[in-house]
Amino acid sequence: MKKLLLALLFAPLAALAAGGEVRLDRANIDRHDAISIQRGAGIFVNYCLACHSAAYMRYNRMTDLGLTEQQIKDYLLPNKNTKVGDVMLSPMSKKDAKAAFGVEPPDLSVIARARGADWLYTYFRSFYKDTTRTIGWNNVVFPNVGMPHVLAQFQGTQVLKTETVEHGGHKTEHQKLVLETPGSMTPLEYDKAVRDLVNFMVYMGEPDATKRTQIGVVVLLFLAIMLALVYALKQDYWKDVH
Repeated sequence: MKKLLLALLFAPLAALAAGGEVRLDRANIDRHDAISIQRGAGIFVNYCLACHSAAYMRYNRMTDLGLTEQQIKDYLLPNKNTKVGDVMLSPMSKKDAKAAFGVEPPDLSVIARARGADWLYTYFRSFYKDTTRTIGWNNVVFPNVGMPHVLAQFQGTQVLKTETVEHGGHKTEHQKLVLETPGSMTPLEYDKAVRDLVNFMVYMGEPDATKRTQIGVVVLLFLAIMLALVYALKQDYWKDVH
């Protein structure tokens, strides 16, 4: 993705090439950063769960991230009727959601596996004001999406502008997002918050991925040690055989 120069160097940006293909920014998430995933869980619960469910994720799975059940109760459960062992369900019914947005909000349990971390990271940073739409928002990555910009208070308001670039006598039009009204976060702070959110969504799609990797490393180390021992034993048995 191209970045705005000078004052808007670090502003969220999604660019459209002449052919209309969106280039994705690198999310650069860290599956081993439990603190980042915890922050992302807080954002998800407060700003995504109102409409979207994650029916294959239980709150108590986050004890794997170092949270206690009491911390989950205090900071992540949406209401007193929700239990730590419950799955993450939206309080909004599918019927009401469809009436409000025109479509049923999808379950986000495995959205990171379906879309990819880079897609999600760019998507959350690519909303722009669109007065032609009922919800008032549009998105460069997902044109005419039914979802409003729920994180607008943090990012601010972006507008989509078209610029003409001349190179070698040929003029090419490029569209870029420009931050019109700042939000409560700086662009760098917002990028970090979105990265945390995406990090949690990646974790949510495959909670055991990190543990499996750790087990795999241990198994490979064990096999390497056993190989060395077996080879040494073989050398000892065959040392007198020629």
